Amino acid sequence: IPCLAFLLCLCNHVSVLLNKNMKMVPVPEQAFGNFFEGDCYIVLHVSKPKTCHTMGFLRNVSSQDEQGAAAIYVTQLDEYLGGSPVQHREVQGCESQKFKGYFKNGIIYKKGGVASGFKHIETNVYNILRLLHVKGRKNVTATEVEVSWKSFNTGDVFLLDMGKTIVQWNGPQSNRRERLKGCMLAQDIRDRERGGRAQIGVVEGDREEASAELMKMMTSVLGQRSGALRDAVPDDTPDQLQIDNVKLYQVSDASGQLMVQEVASNPLTQDLLHSDDCYIVDVGGVSLSVWKGKKATLQERRSAMERAVGFIKAKNYPPTTHVEVMSEGGESALFKQLFKSWTEPGLTQGLGTTYTRGKIAKVDHVKFDVMELHAEPKLAAHERMVDDASGEVEIWRIENLELQEVPRNTYGQFYGGDCYLVLYTYNRANKPEYILYMWLGRHATQDEITACAYQAVNLDNRYNGAPVQVRVTMGKEPRHFLAIFKGRLIVHEGGTGKPGIVNPDTGAKLFQVRGTNEINTKTTEVPARASSLNSNDVFLLKTDQVTYMWYGKGCSGDEREMGKVVGDVLSKQDKQIVMEGQEPPQFWVALGGKAPYAQDKRLEKEVPLHSPRLFECSNQTGQFRMTEVAQFTQDDLDEDDVMLLDTWEELFLWIGNSANQDETQEAYTSTVQYLKTHPAGRDPETSIISVKQGYEPPTFTGWFNAWDSHKWSVSGMSVGGDGIDGAPGGPFGENSPQSNKPQTPQSPSNMRIEVSPFKPTSSGTLSPEFLLNKNPKELPQGVDPNKREEYLTDADFESLLGCSRKDFQRLPKWRQSDLKKKAGLF
Repeated sequence: IPCLAFLLCLCNHVSVLLNKNMKMVPVPEQAFGNFFEGDCYIVLHVSKPKTCHTMGFLRNVSSQDEQGAAAIYVTQLDEYLGGSPVQHREVQGCESQKFKGYFKNGIIYKKGGVASGFKHIETNVYNILRLLHVKGRKNVTATEVEVSWKSFNTGDVFLLDMGKTIVQWNGPQSNRRERLKGCMLAQDIRDRERGGRAQIGVVEGDREEASAELMKMMTSVLGQRSGALRDAVPDDTPDQLQIDNVKLYQVSDASGQLMVQEVASNPLTQDLLHSDDCYIVDVGGVSLSVWKGKKATLQERRSAMERAVGFIKAKNYPPTTHVEVMSEGGESALFKQLFKSWTEPGLTQGLGTTYTRGKIAKVDHVKFDVMELHAEPKLAAHERMVDDASGEVEIWRIENLELQEVPRNTYGQFYGGDCYLVLYTYNRANKPEYILYMWLGRHATQDEITACAYQAVNLDNRYNGAPVQVRVTMGKEPRHFLAIFKGRLIVHEGGTGKPGIVNPDTGAKLFQVRGTNEINTKTTEVPARASSLNSNDVFLLKTDQVTYMWYGKGCSGDEREMGKVVGDVLSKQDKQIVMEGQEPPQFWVALGGKAPYAQDKRLEKEVPLHSPRLFECSNQTGQFRMTEVAQFTQDDLDEDDVMLLDTWEELFLWIGNSANQDETQEAYTSTVQYLKTHPAGRDPETSIISVKQGYEPPTFTGWFNAWDSHKWSVSGMSVGGDGIDGAPGGPFGENSPQSNKPQTPQSPSNMRIEVSPFKPTSSGTLSPEFLLNKNPKELPQGVDPNKREEYLTDADFESLLGCSRKDFQRLPKWRQSDLKKKAGLF
């Protein structure tokens, strides 16, 4: 164990193998990700200082003795590290996405076990012959199979490893991710196992004749192929995105026999967990989490994994059910997300250090330096601020289902009976960037909400898809949205800002002012009654005769100053300052009489810290699915799909350039359902932000380590045909200064798209095939992507849109956009 502790300081992944004497043997770093099917492994991963994960990795073919020894060593390692690791039980072929995510270049399953030793992974050894079957989408695995044409199929990628040469054969029906990962895996084998002294060639299964030399090499090893290859085998069904059937069980052996009793179901709360006991959280039978209280007996803690396995048997769950075991204080991020709220012990509550003035608890606000955003994207992400909010603002209101510009002197005032579009423009690296906020009033009609979405699409197209779209529900305004109005954001509960419409007279109006500066201040209309007051804030009571500015005992000088700023916006009347406890009788009369209100000690509740989660949204398998991506990086953003990034306070939908319309719509619908069914009882009105590939704001990129802003524009190197890359005899000579640099396969996003030539008709029209369901970049040169219908013949126009050009022009803009969208002309 001390040896492992030393290795822990050297690298983020530590693998040990149980040999035939049931001892732990360190695995060489160049062999990480290679697993022999007859062995058991323990993998230790360190994610950040003082945090680590221990994984008991039990093999399908390994003996019961080896599996038992692995469990004992995992327990010893856990105790040596103070109980801080989170333990995971993994089974070959059913590994969790989290485990696969630790091996970005893929996992290789090898035949044999301890008896075969490590001869297959020693560097500079070339007497090797094996065939690897590469399969999967996000987390690709490679399994060693029989070296024969019988092992091939048309839907996957295969690597024929002959020591000094590695040939990648791409099945005609294999997906883009498998081909890319296969190439990365081949390069990884070359660099780690062969010391860079191997050649890689690629054969396209549907164009084998184009790689004659490589096919000769394959035939010399595999023999002549007889008959057709097997059909494609469907990829493994991805893990279910969200399970809303979560139950908590208390585990006790007080009676001398293991007893498991259900104590609660979702949404769970943290106070259900007691330090004296152990608990099992059953996530819909898909996975189990075992929680060990600090005061649980030593025997209870040591047998935690065994109890989980017993629970699986008692419930008749599959033996491959994933299990994680954790101690109190060392809970994983996913475990915390199963609970409605989670508070970390020892954390300061509120927005800064706290102090008490009289009976009212107060929070000191630490000033936020917006200039740090540009130097540190991670800070921009956590603060939800793309810049210092000094950009240009344009606002439109939905009137008669069309856009109507809002007078600048009313900017910042939003009415609950309206919907608005707010376009924010700012510069980053001398380039304009855009955020399009869709603000939806609580009392707006469904037609207005629908029209707002259609008009947002129109405005987005006007800027060639560059804006980041943010859907804002009334009362859920994000921090940056507040900041662009410089503390003057006022949300009226009802009514409308439309000209010519007189809002009903409801008498006195009461507004609550919250915030200490121009960045975080928002004013919200609340019911005009005494019970709406509280001692920690500033309130503005507007009547026909006078506007009262009420200062609670707990409000700060900064909050009072912001109250004055808002007061000048709401009313030009003289303001009468009222201190809490010194209210004149007319004040209480305007509120309908004096009544109890919040005067007790109050602390702003700190939002629990949750790790971000990334999901892939795709229908490439013929059915729409959402699959979580563990240990995600920028490379995991697949341009063929839509990706969901959950940062807890907001959700980002990242739309790849090649994602289709169905995926985009399904992704949004599933995201809404994801919020509704979340076991922690998430707010269903959490902001959902649409981000397009190549236009990512720092509030998005900051969640990714080492974000490359040029990734989508820099071309890579093509690997294909008989090309042999990055090795002696390849495109770079042995003495070339670039010969030792690892080569990156060209991402399909960087490949040149050949557009079929077209010939416009004599009248200048185009066939629908050149216009329907095309990205702007795929359209023929000179075609306006926002006016595709104008290039159709009259017959095609009526056939696709269901009406004549004349009738089409009479329709409102949102209806025109709807018809174009359904026809594929959008």
